Amino acid sequence: MARLHLIDIEAAINWWRERRPSLDGVQACAEVLALAEVYGRMAYEHSRCVEEEAMPAAAMQAWLAWYESTPDAPCIAICSTSQGDEVCKGCGRSFDEVQNWPVLTPVEKRETWQRITLEASAWRFNRYAERALESRGADA
Repeated sequence: MARLHLIDIEAAINWWRERRPSLDGVQACAEVLALAEVYGRMAYEHSRCVEEEAMPAAAMQAWLAWYESTPDAPCIAICSTSQGDEVCKGCGRSFDEVQNWPVLTPVEKRETWQRITLEASAWRFNRYAERALESRGADA
């Protein structure tokens, strides 16, 4: 069962707040209100995730609009699963996730993004430029 993470709900709220700011500084747009209801319930229940099926329709539509603004695949065009690795060194997805990416739902894709971002072990998360500067500083 697919779940939406609190971080994504918050990101969607902020995305909508940028696009449809409050005109009076008090009343939020309908999308923010729908997402904020879910966010508030999650905060009250100390929950990090909400089941996709538990999302009210308006909140889900607002979330999906935000989702469309995010990058689809984490691929960096260095796919080691094609070389037999079970987990791609480039993006951090499993062989099955890479193969089934086109048929995964938006929520399943975001779950994968969440996991690989937290793990931060794939090459896509290496900060080569920052590490190069640090190593130059150590040599000086």
